[in-house]
Amino acid sequence: MISYGFSATRKMAEVVSERYSKYLGVDQETYERISLLILEILKGKGMTTTEIKKALETKLKLSSIVNLMCDQGLLIRGPPKKGWNSNIHTYYLFQEYFPDIDLNEVNEEDAKKFVMKQYIGSFGPVTVNDVAWWTGFRKTETKQLLKSFQDDLTHVEISNLKGSHIILLSDQKNLNSLTAPKKHVINFLPPLDPYTMGYKDRERYLSQEHYENVFDRSGNATSSILLNGKVIGVWDFKEDKTALIKLFLFEEVEKSVFKDIHTSAEKVGKFISEKEVKIKEFDSMTPLTKRIAGGFMSPLRD
Repeated sequence: MISYGFSATRKMAEVVSERYSKYLGVDQETYERISLLILEILKGKGMTTTEIKKALETKLKLSSIVNLMCDQGLLIRGPPKKGWNSNIHTYYLFQEYFPDIDLNEVNEEDAKKFVMKQYIGSFGPVTVNDVAWWTGFRKTETKQLLKSFQDDLTHVEISNLKGSHIILLSDQKNLNSLTAPKKHVINFLPPLDPYTMGYKDRERYLSQEHYENVFDRSGNATSSILLNGKVIGVWDFKEDKTALIKLFLFEEVEKSVFKDIHTSAEKVGKFISEKEVKIKEFDSMTPLTKRIAGGFMSPLRD
């Protein structure tokens, strides 16, 4: 699976990383020299960029070099040093971290087809725009690749949504057999959840008027509250002596829905902290597009 994803996206990722590296003043000769030294230093161990920089005794900014090495399949980012929401990663040699994986075992075209099928199988029904946006492939190429396995696909119409949507033929029967649940369904999703991040066309689950409360300027999705698959609000978490779940609903909901939202919030808070949970409701929030970078990780400020 890793080799398919790598082969399908390697060229795109490398181009971006190379441009960024050159923008920071790292020429090809410098990259080749420093990358070889980093490969030698990391043999048998993992290190952060700060630790690598200290070992090399260099003043160069290594982040762009390390990023490009990751995109080339030379390094891999290990777990963050300071918890799940930290960006201070430990880097390892890819071949030592995954000795049984050959990143070159599949060609680019087959890898792209595989990735597209996986996406459609996971997120379908989807539009061609969704597929091109999520994969990063050009729209023309996306259409050509879709034609190459069109016998595995079928088109469906979705009520209240414009255009035709694609789904795997093997999933159509399962889709047609589904029935709506008798009771409303509440979901609390974390930041950057695949459901909110997985589509270019987001009208299926989010009204345009609330878009800036859910997505920041870079397109990062914050933690959201879903009612029957549609985003109706956002939530936040704060932990001190007690656990605090903050809620902001975009609109009024029925009493039974409101009660179930509170029940779900308590369950989420206890799952995260294993403490008693308090709930605080907000009647407004600062749009994420007006917040500093990273604001989506904590959308509701006191």
